[in-house]
Amino acid sequence: MQIFTNSNFDFIRWRWHAIALSLAVILAGLGVVVAKGMPLGIDFSGGTLVIAKFTQPVTEDAVRNALAPLPGEKVVQQYGDASANEVLIRLPQVAGAEQGFNLEQGSRDIQSALDKAGLPKYEIIGREFVGPTIGADLQRKGIYATLLSIFGITAYIAVRFRFSFALGAIAATFHDVFVVFTFLAIFGYELSLTVVADILTITGYSVNDTIVIFDRVRENSRLLRREPLERVVNLSVNQTLGRTVITAGTTFLSVLALFLFGGEVLHGFAFAMLVGIISGTYSTVFIAAAIAIILSGRKAPAGRAAVPVEEAVAERPRKGGRNVRVS
Repeated sequence: MQIFTNSNFDFIRWRWHAIALSLAVILAGLGVVVAKGMPLGIDFSGGTLVIAKFTQPVTEDAVRNALAPLPGEKVVQQYGDASANEVLIRLPQVAGAEQGFNLEQGSRDIQSALDKAGLPKYEIIGREFVGPTIGADLQRKGIYATLLSIFGITAYIAVRFRFSFALGAIAATFHDVFVVFTFLAIFGYELSLTVVADILTITGYSVNDTIVIFDRVRENSRLLRREPLERVVNLSVNQTLGRTVITAGTTFLSVLALFLFGGEVLHGFAFAMLVGIISGTYSTVFIAAAIAIILSGRKAPAGRAAVPVEEAVAERPRKGGRNVRVS
């Protein structure tokens, strides 16, 4: 499939607008996190998680009232389809409860509270226990894994291309991470180990797409040494636009199927991936290339008449002195 074979969009013209939009989105997410806090999954915060399946419909408020005597802030929410009558209950980690039997006690406390409230019959179909020490260790390792992956990406791009390109790729990567966190916070999804795995996946996806464009920029720069970098980058983005759209589109549809049909367990992962795919494609075209141009500062030589770069590379010299048209 070939699309956008002769595209000539001026993406670089909108780089400052794109940077301003990204900053606005990230600041909005930061405001949400400051106001409400970033909800942490049980993997990081520790505690007891129970999924109860009721034989009859029951409201979240009824379950929440039943759990009122238990200490700490409880999380009660519908789990899966409403017709399944499943409710997810999470209790925070109680101070000093680091032993396995203490965590098990949280599940027994939930069942006792539900029984005393006279709610419809139910059965526990899922339980999960995470201690505070394990949660803190997982949180620390998740941060280390993300930072090490970004450091490795920076070193690779700096060696293969140039340092300004590496900074552009890293700016785009951090942009994608912050945008994903922003939408997770706004829509109330918890930060868990699956989301961390999601972030690492998005990082690799975004950088791979960026490298494709940067590789074309390096190739065109050898042919257009006297052209300003922004014109070379714009040409390169247009030349790879078809590949970018097809890759992002097919990946988006696959993850959308996970989000729609994968069940409640995959909702957070799939949602973060959907946001990451859109953000990664956007940042590759606008953020990474824009930062590389700003930091490089390559200008056209003074006194030289500008010619369309498309015409300048229309006939590319090939080994042996013959020319071949660029597609």
